[in-house]
Amino acid sequence: MGRVDIGTAPDSWGVWFADDPQQTSWTRFLDEAAAAGYTRIELGPYGYLPTDPVRLKDELDQRGLTMTAGTTFEQLHRPDGWDATWRDVVRTAELTAAMGAKHLVVMPSMWRGDNGEVVEERLDHEGQVRHGQAVTELGRWLAEEFGLRTQYHPHADGHVDTQDTVERFLEETDGTFVNLCLDTGHISYCGGDNLELIRTYPDRIGYVHLKQVDPKILADAEADGIGFDEAVRRGVMCEPPNGVPELPPVLDALAALDADVFAIVEQDMYPCSPDVPLPIAERTLAYLTACGGGGSR
Repeated sequence: MGRVDIGTAPDSWGVWFADDPQQTSWTRFLDEAAAAGYTRIELGPYGYLPTDPVRLKDELDQRGLTMTAGTTFEQLHRPDGWDATWRDVVRTAELTAAMGAKHLVVMPSMWRGDNGEVVEERLDHEGQVRHGQAVTELGRWLAEEFGLRTQYHPHADGHVDTQDTVERFLEETDGTFVNLCLDTGHISYCGGDNLELIRTYPDRIGYVHLKQVDPKILADAEADGIGFDEAVRRGVMCEPPNGVPELPPVLDALAALDADVFAIVEQDMYPCSPDVPLPIAERTLAYLTACGGGGSR
């Protein structure tokens, strides 16, 4: 039996960007994450938390916090995407490794925009093969240069999003260098089956984001043809246990893996009032711990 260790992320405090006046300040996020009972956090968008590693380490130490992962996007499906991707990834990787974290969560570029319009063609089979090879190469470089494990995060409206594109991605990548950040909310948002992915690819579940989807808001969003960002503004990602997937079976399946897994609470709430996140964070940690999560410690 493995252990499921719960943490949180700036995303659960309404943070999507490095600098945005609508967002909770970074000091308040750190203070409240610790106050809610968490001891593990993610970096969030590069530039939101201090980028000087000495200062950031001191801020985390003061609050009894450690970092589990950094997060970044990639553009490797594009023929000219390597240089732009590496430029953005390397700074996040440097800071993540300096904090002692072992994981880098990498997300795909989007095929659909905020207004629901198609901004890029979906990848065909050949494109998926090339993309998988490029992400594997990225994972190899991150392992060799920074000692980081690449955990790939399917994302609604991204080039890896639905169950079939996730499964194809896993087939086209090398598990030595790339595994899956199973985001329960994004998988459910796109009609996938989290438990089936855990059962079918137990060796590829390297990291987890925990969130739930409100089925009613999702159905309305699909009927209206809107993009993911607008669906989030409508509240499509909801506080557990009010949505899908049911998290106790997911936690049980993760605990049955022969591995210790970080499961990071990441409830998309952009934008939100600064007074909203803390009570949700406290209730969510208590709920997940009661459901069998390893807790924050």
